[in-house]
Amino acid sequence: MAPQLLLTYDFPPIGGGIARWMAELAKRYPPGSLVVSTGQHPGAADVDAAFPNRVDRLPLPARRLRTLQGLLLWSRRAAMLTRQCGVEFIWCGNMKPASYPAKWTMERLGTPFGVLLHGGDLLILQHQVHQSLLKRKTARALLSSAAVLVANSQWTRDCCLTLLSELEIEPADSRLQVVPLGADPDFFRPGLDTALVRQRYGLGPGRWLLSVARLARHKGIDTALQALASLSEQYPELRYAVVGTGDELASLEEEARQLGVGDRVRFLTGVPDRDLPAIYNCAEVYLGVSRLMEQRVEGFGISIAEASACGLPVVAGRSGGIPEAVRHGETGLLVDAESAEAVSGALRRLLDDPPLRARLGGAGRRAVETYYNWDRVAADLARIGQELAVAAPREAVS
Repeated sequence: MAPQLLLTYDFPPIGGGIARWMAELAKRYPPGSLVVSTGQHPGAADVDAAFPNRVDRLPLPARRLRTLQGLLLWSRRAAMLTRQCGVEFIWCGNMKPASYPAKWTMERLGTPFGVLLHGGDLLILQHQVHQSLLKRKTARALLSSAAVLVANSQWTRDCCLTLLSELEIEPADSRLQVVPLGADPDFFRPGLDTALVRQRYGLGPGRWLLSVARLARHKGIDTALQALASLSEQYPELRYAVVGTGDELASLEEEARQLGVGDRVRFLTGVPDRDLPAIYNCAEVYLGVSRLMEQRVEGFGISIAEASACGLPVVAGRSGGIPEAVRHGETGLLVDAESAEAVSGALRRLLDDPPLRARLGGAGRRAVETYYNWDRVAADLARIGQELAVAAPREAVS
């Protein structure tokens, strides 16, 4: 197949779920079938060398890709890569800023492009188009030019349909598709030795709950802390590990102290990816109680899929795209993410029922092995891009 081009603002060594998704595409597309275009970041050379596909770094920091100068440079680079490599299709890892150089290249070379949608980006964009006529016109131009819009969940697709309706765009069904995300079942798996990570991160004796999330308010860590506090007397050995960084770290640490569970909670920052599988294996239950909050939402929940891959039962919020990552009563329990009482009730049910934990965790593992995995995601996107490249007229707009 002719190569495809991935334009992305988020890419390792930058962290986060979007960067993880983009890295998995670079890893799992057949060698030589994908070119990644992104910005510079300290430590990038070592990261890029590990991928079987080419990573082309622009000569400016990733953060400057959002500036006018960065977009102009990126647009010229995208067109050059498209010509040089014979690119058949362009993927945008995010609508802004990646769709600007994608549209610029399409207008000059006729190469079609698609946009990957995440959920929260659509909520932010919806707010922006309500506030600014210019942003409304820009969003309409970008979204109507894309050959396909790919949502990470049915919820994200529905959110996109609402936005398109407000922008008076009527897409055919084939232009708006859903590709649910996943995890790597070879890397994230049950049965790993946890001794080293327990020592390294102070995960001592006890029954551990776990969340892996950016420390932002919509992730629901505060609700999880309240649930932990309500269960403390009944389960004196219950502990909670939170892996992640973010602006809410100090306030969440203070909240844990005020709730009287500061000595039961471990906030783990700067954890490298290589330690995550063993950390998941330290826990009995995974907590992913994200909620819809302002322009913040969980469009799918990659860490939930990782927990399932490790055989963990999940207690998750019934919001955003999470119900597609967690099958209620089969791989985990969905609860009202605003209710600490609902969270504690689901936890109590799992903590008291080892066979139920094993059944839900085992079903989650099988779901990742059979469908919710990155091999399937990469194959779906490669196929979509190839099909649209064949169907697209190759006449550049003058």
